[in-house]
Amino acid sequence: MAITLLITDENLAVQGDPLTDWADLDAVQKFNEPASGSVTLPAYPEVMEQLLPGNRLVVIRDKQIWTAGPMEQPTDYSWSVDSERGVGKVSINFSDDLATIAGRITWPEPALAWAGQHGDTWRAFTATNAEVLIRTLVNENCGPGAIASRRIPNLVLDSVASAGTNTALSTRFEPVLDACRRAASAGGEIGFRTRQDGAQIKFGCYTPADLTATARFSTGLGNLRGVGYSQSAPTATHALVAGTETAGSSIRTFVEVADTAAAALWWRVEKYIDGGAEDDTTGELTASGTGELAEGAAPVELATVTVDTEDLQAGRDYTLGDRVAVALPHGLQVTDVVRSIHLQATADGGEQVASVIGSQAATTDPQTVRLIRTLSRRLGRLETR
Repeated sequence: MAITLLITDENLAVQGDPLTDWADLDAVQKFNEPASGSVTLPAYPEVMEQLLPGNRLVVIRDKQIWTAGPMEQPTDYSWSVDSERGVGKVSINFSDDLATIAGRITWPEPALAWAGQHGDTWRAFTATNAEVLIRTLVNENCGPGAIASRRIPNLVLDSVASAGTNTALSTRFEPVLDACRRAASAGGEIGFRTRQDGAQIKFGCYTPADLTATARFSTGLGNLRGVGYSQSAPTATHALVAGTETAGSSIRTFVEVADTAAAALWWRVEKYIDGGAEDDTTGELTASGTGELAEGAAPVELATVTVDTEDLQAGRDYTLGDRVAVALPHGLQVTDVVRSIHLQATADGGEQVASVIGSQAATTDPQTVRLIRTLSRRLGRLETR
């Protein structure tokens, strides 16, 4: 398939001719996470003048945008007397537009300036549809509804997808996307993403599809080149959630959220959770437990090397968050969620698509990163006690 690389400014205006003579393109789409990518190309003057802070890289695969977003490292330049073409080479590291949203934290009172925030205030949602909740968080912290200094240029809300179920959430001073992921997990395992549409960056939610009957990978179908499969015991089957102490009283509310099926299949694994609310009136304690069980579910990690065929192509027939099926060579069929799609390509037209399929633990984030996220959220709760 043909691949085109373009540089735009923050207003999505193309800055020059498509990049040529590039090599070693990597572009990884991630479910409910910013994308990541890199590409290397000759450091021609007409290329270098486009690689400015704030500009974006757009990867177009077969006339469809594969990923588009800011260049996190626009110039990693090197030269030697043996450099090809005599100009040296430059490597670019880039992401998609979720990365700009990832740079925001949740303000308890988003309509006020930073100096006007109150230390004991939370941004709380009770029995709110997950899509509405997520769209609200993005809108008021960096979208059209945010105060002027926090708005991301050209970011708008996409059409409503009617995705998700009701959930509860309280947040203050945590990364916006962390709060969105918690709501997406507890509110029906929905997805969210950005997409470039004309002169706008649209943020929206969607309901992943169950494609296990149609999106299948196997050696017999000719679309499976390699596979690695592992399954581990759950890290939590019973979330024991404790509410905060009621003012002037030592009484606390305790809620147990259980995955009885996982406990019966494996064994009971208890995990204590600080729920962050006094009681479960709004369902927040239950939501905290549900999210913890989702993160601790028995990890089925399935790393596949796939190839597109006329019958099944990434981005056309399946996408991030969809549930697909993989037939392992020894006869077992596994079905789970597409967590990432990795495009590797060379300028001469060779490309390979690899997918990571499995539970939330099947992620490229190291365990320490996930731990830091969890600790940051819990420390934020402790600050208000």
